[in-house]
Amino acid sequence: MSMSMSSVTSSWKAYGKIDEAEQQRLEARRKSRKRIVIISLSSIFLVAVIVGAVVGTVSHHHDGSAGTGGEAASSISNSIKAACKVTLYPDSCYTSLYAMVNSSNFDTPNLAKLSVQVAMTELSKVSGKVSQLQSQGKLDKISAAALQNCIELTDLAIYHLNDTLYSSNWGQLTTLEAVDDLRTWLSAAGTNQQTCLDGLENSSQELQATMARYTLNSTEFTSNSLALVTAISDIASSINLRRRRLMSSSGTTSTSHNVDDSDGEHPMPRWLTSKDRKLLQSNSAAADAMVVIVAKDGSGNYTTIGAALNALPEKSSKRIIIHVKKGVYTEKVIVDKSKWNVMMVGDGMNVSIVSGSLNVVDGTPTFSSATVAVFGKGFIARDIGFRNTAGAIKQQAVALLSAADESVFYRCSIDAFQDTLYTHSLRQFYCECDIYGTVDFIFGNAAVVFQNCNIWARVPLSGQQNTITAQGKIDPNQNTGISIHNCTISAFGNLASVNSYLGRPWKNYSTTVYMRSTMGSFINPAGWLSWMGNTPPTTIFYAEFRNLGLGSSTKNRVKWKGLRKLTLRQARQFTVGSFIQGNNWLPQAGVTYRSGM
Repeated sequence: MSMSMSSVTSSWKAYGKIDEAEQQRLEARRKSRKRIVIISLSSIFLVAVIVGAVVGTVSHHHDGSAGTGGEAASSISNSIKAACKVTLYPDSCYTSLYAMVNSSNFDTPNLAKLSVQVAMTELSKVSGKVSQLQSQGKLDKISAAALQNCIELTDLAIYHLNDTLYSSNWGQLTTLEAVDDLRTWLSAAGTNQQTCLDGLENSSQELQATMARYTLNSTEFTSNSLALVTAISDIASSINLRRRRLMSSSGTTSTSHNVDDSDGEHPMPRWLTSKDRKLLQSNSAAADAMVVIVAKDGSGNYTTIGAALNALPEKSSKRIIIHVKKGVYTEKVIVDKSKWNVMMVGDGMNVSIVSGSLNVVDGTPTFSSATVAVFGKGFIARDIGFRNTAGAIKQQAVALLSAADESVFYRCSIDAFQDTLYTHSLRQFYCECDIYGTVDFIFGNAAVVFQNCNIWARVPLSGQQNTITAQGKIDPNQNTGISIHNCTISAFGNLASVNSYLGRPWKNYSTTVYMRSTMGSFINPAGWLSWMGNTPPTTIFYAEFRNLGLGSSTKNRVKWKGLRKLTLRQARQFTVGSFIQGNNWLPQAGVTYRSGM
């Protein structure tokens, strides 16, 4: 994560600090609204209002009577207000949606969908303002680089809002899978906007204030959309739970794949086709897949990975394989959001290596420092290494950034020091990977599961402390977090004099869970480290469940309210099957994985 660049001491600082006062205000606001809802409406009425106003349609019947028209308008107004109570920003929710309801083209609205439309319209305005700001050319090098990131991130946010708005999932809102897709894309849209603001930390106060003002409405509207969709998700969960109970009581077996309680291994989440599954488990290419070979010695189609990617078709519905032959490829690789279903296969994680050295100290923002940055959905990497050789002295230097939905990394090496792996957003799965780093070396705001991975804490700069994770959840309705399941956490080098921790809370709703993993003795008995010495907010969600090893004892752990003790049922919510809806997409990838606990 981004940190100040002036010294080793300041390198322990990071942008995007938790604002406790703001967090407390938001939390108080949420609790107050919750009490009002409970007191003023019964749960049945609230569900009926949300279903009617958000999922269903509101029809306008005009018979020429002023009284009837007034009653209809009042009814619509009350329905919108009731639905907006579930959001963090009910005033902007109501104001923006009521204006839409009274427009001449309003017919049968879905409040959540309309809210997404409002957010996208506002974010498009932000995009224009930021581009205009950049064209003025009055910024220093650091600010100009950060603003360029903001342009890219705003474009990504619009892209995910567009996916949400025009998704066919709106017709399937009673299924958890459909709603989870919408929540995932909206969560990413919010994360992209926050990443823009975080990246401005080393810019002028004036630029920071300008961008905060530009994005105020768009971030609120995105959050409102997410809250409304989450309300639908809660209703869908309740309906499905009742359905499963009824089926169970009638002797019918449920076909739900959301949670697999068994301890057996299964083929990957269903977003990976059977062909992808075979590809991941063998060295042969599918007969109907497009295969491109990259070789440094000129024996392939291309000598660089970037050239191979540039030649690929956009938005491919079929798997495209890039075979990266052995060698060290020193280049910055970007898998653009238009490059779908790319599979990058090496000859081994320590044999085929993509290497770079971009870093914050030399002037590259954290978001742009990644040696490999992946944005195209359905990306798979197998038997390949990603590294950033900048070293600890250069502070933030990312080896791999993934902002690709339903992406899989299988038997990969991800190697750097500070900020090694940026699990930026959307749904991700890492299996049998080796990950090395020092400060916050697994960070971001994706919904991500690590399974059967080796996580190596290495020797940091003198005076630094190791923190394995720094999760960046900014909104309670985001379906994001880090789940580390059945992994091995070890020391890479002599860490006897280094304090090493499982993680620290980057944002107000930071969510990280370690389950059935083996922890080395180098883990500090306190387990977790606060951010900049501040007491973390109670809204974080940290947990350890049935871990092993000398570093796994919870006897002397920090006494934070946000450090939870999980039941087995709660722990299952962080498994592949539940947390990333993996059974819907991973089986097609061909990687063996454990769906349940």
